[in-house]
Amino acid sequence: MISGCYTALVTPFRDDAVDDAGLDQLIDFQITNGITGLLAVGTTGESPVLTWEEHNQVIATVAAKTKKRCVCIAGTGSNNTHEALEGSRHAVQVGVDAVLLVDPYYNGPSSLEIRREYVAPIAAAIPQTEIIPYVIPGRTGAQLLPEDLALLYKAHPNVKTVKEATANLDNMRRTRECCGPDFTILSGDDAMTYAMMTDPHIKAAGVISVISNVAPKAVTQMVSLLDQGHLSEAQALMNQLEPLFNLVTVKTTEHTPYGEVVCRARNPLAVKTLMSVLGMPAGGCRPPLGKMTKKGIQKVLDAARQVHMNAPEILKPVADFFNVDIGVRLEDSSLWKGLSYADY
Repeated sequence: MISGCYTALVTPFRDDAVDDAGLDQLIDFQITNGITGLLAVGTTGESPVLTWEEHNQVIATVAAKTKKRCVCIAGTGSNNTHEALEGSRHAVQVGVDAVLLVDPYYNGPSSLEIRREYVAPIAAAIPQTEIIPYVIPGRTGAQLLPEDLALLYKAHPNVKTVKEATANLDNMRRTRECCGPDFTILSGDDAMTYAMMTDPHIKAAGVISVISNVAPKAVTQMVSLLDQGHLSEAQALMNQLEPLFNLVTVKTTEHTPYGEVVCRARNPLAVKTLMSVLGMPAGGCRPPLGKMTKKGIQKVLDAARQVHMNAPEILKPVADFFNVDIGVRLEDSSLWKGLSYADY
C-alpha cells in the first residue's frame, strides 16, 4: 500500500543542466529526515521541460539511491500515451516501486478517453507495477472522474491509488464511494491533507507533498500524527506549517503602465526560490517559468521568517544538513540576489 508522506522532489539545475551532485544531496536530505518515499520527476520536478533523456536519468538516479531506503515513485505521465508508456517501462526497468500518471494536459481527453487510451494501456503493459493516476484539473484542463477510476481499479488491480488534487472534497468522497474501502487516496495538495485524512468519507492515507522539499521531517510527522489519530497535535503542526503550504501558488498584484495585473507564481517556482534562499541546491526553474516578482519573493521570505520565528524546529533539519544559518539566510539580501525580476 502506498501510504505515508512522499516528497514530490524538485529537479535541481546548475547552468541549465540537471545538477547531479545537488540531486544526490536532496535525496540524502529527504531520507535522513524520515520521508516515506520520493516522487522523481513529477510536475514539481518540472517534467514538461526535461528532455526524456534527462527525465529517465533522474528517475534512474533516484531509484538507485532510494533502493532499500525508501519508496520510489516515478513521474512518467505525458499528454502522449506512447511517451508515457515508454517512460513507464524504463522506470520499471530501473527499479521504481510505482509510476505516477498525470492527466493528459492541453489536448483535453474526456475521462472515458483517459481511462481507455491512457491509463489502461499502461496498466496492462506493466501489470506488476502500481499505477497512480494524478488528477489535477486546474493544471491539466482534463479530469479522470471517480467512476472511471473505479472501472480502472476493477479491471486492473495495479491501479489502486490516486493522487487527488481537485481541491473538491465532494469529488474525493465520490472516489471513496465508487472505489471502496481498500482503494488508496493520497492528497496532492499540502494544505488539504488534514481535511482529507480526517474526513470519514475520504480517509486519505497520506500526501505527495511539495513543501516537504524544505520540511520533510515536519510534514512526515504531521501525516504520522494524523494516521495515529492524534488530531490536536497534527492540527497544531499544520498551523505551524501553513505559511509554507501557502507558497505552492503565490499571487501578487503588480503595477504596469497600463494598470494593475495579477501575477501567479506557480509551483515549483516559489519552493525552489525558498530552497535557494535557504542555501539548498535547487537552481532556478527552466523557461517558460522564470523568476518571482519583488512582491512575490517578499511573500516567500515573510512565510519562512514566520515559520522560523514561531517553530524554528521545522527548518532546523535544513540548517543541520546543509550547514547554514537560517536566520542569516532570511535576512541577508546578498544571499538571494537575483532570485526576483528587477521590475515587472
